[in-house]
Amino acid sequence: MNNSNSPKVALGTWAWGSEDVFGDTLTTSDLKPVVDSAMEAGLNLWDTATAYGMGISESIVGDLLKNYKREDYLISTKFTPQMADGSEHAVANMLEASLKRLHTNYVDIYWIHNPANVELWTPQLIPLVKSGKVKRVGVSNHNLDEIKLANSILQKEGISISAVQNHFSLLYRSSEKAGIIDYCNENNIDFFSYMVLEQGALSGRYNTKNPLPEGSTRADKYNKMLPELEALVKGLSDLGNKYNASVAQIAEAWAINKNTLPIIGVTKQKYIAETKKSTSIILADDEITMLESLADATNVETKGSWENHMN
Repeated sequence: MNNSNSPKVALGTWAWGSEDVFGDTLTTSDLKPVVDSAMEAGLNLWDTATAYGMGISESIVGDLLKNYKREDYLISTKFTPQMADGSEHAVANMLEASLKRLHTNYVDIYWIHNPANVELWTPQLIPLVKSGKVKRVGVSNHNLDEIKLANSILQKEGISISAVQNHFSLLYRSSEKAGIIDYCNENNIDFFSYMVLEQGALSGRYNTKNPLPEGSTRADKYNKMLPELEALVKGLSDLGNKYNASVAQIAEAWAINKNTLPIIGVTKQKYIAETKKSTSIILADDEITMLESLADATNVETKGSWENHMN
C-alpha cells in the first residue's frame, strides 16, 4: 500500500453486526448508502473479521460489494485463534468460510487477529499465500517480539509481514512507545491504527452533557472518562476551526500524519465525505506535539480488554 495511489484510510466494519459493543443494529439496507458513497469517493479498503458479529460483518460487506468489480476494492479480514475449529487446517477453514461470506476467492490482507500462539498459527498462512487466496499477510494486537517472530517464520518461505494492525490513538500510543511503528517504517510494513476515535469518545459528538448512548460496552468504558477528555477535545476543536474541519477529522488526520493508516468505523453515509477530507489535512509538528501533550494530561487508560500491553 506504500504508494501515492494507495488508500490513506481503511473503512472499519466492527460495528456491522456487533450490537452489544456499539448499541446499534445495522442492516444491509442501512449500510448500502455508506458503501456506495465510499466507493464513489475512492475509499475502497474495507476491514472486517470473522469475529465481528460472528460472521455477520463479513456477510454484510460481501453482500454490499458483490456488485462491484473485485479489482475495484480491497478486503482485509482476520483469523481469530479463539474461534479456531481445532483441526490442523484451522486457518484455512476459517478463511474458506470468510471467502464464502465475502463472495470472493481471495482476500487482499489476511491477519492473525491476536498472538494466542504465534508458532502454531503463523505457519498456516504460508500455503494460503502460495495458493493466491491471501495476497498479503498481517498481524494484529502483536507486540514487537511477536511481530518479529511471525516475520521470521514467514521469511523462511520467502514471505514477509506487510501490515501490522494495533490500537493506536491520541489516548493510546503504546505501539509508538514500544518501537513498533519505527520497525514498520524501517521494514516497509503498513501500520494500521484502529480505534483512532476511541469508539466515538474523540469524535467531538459526545461530552459530559451528551454522553455515549447507554446500554453498550463503549458507553460503560468511556462515559466516565469524558470529564478528563474535555481539554483534549477542545484542542482538537480549536485546530478544527483553523483547518475548517471537525474534531474527528483532526483526530484522524493526526493518525495519518503519524504515518499510520487509520481504520475508521463508518455506520452513516454522512461521515464518508468527512473521512475523505481528513486524508488531506497536514498538521504542523507543533500542532501534533500540542495534541499529544493534551492527550498525555488526560491520564486515562483506554487499552481494550482483549489487548496485551505493547511495552
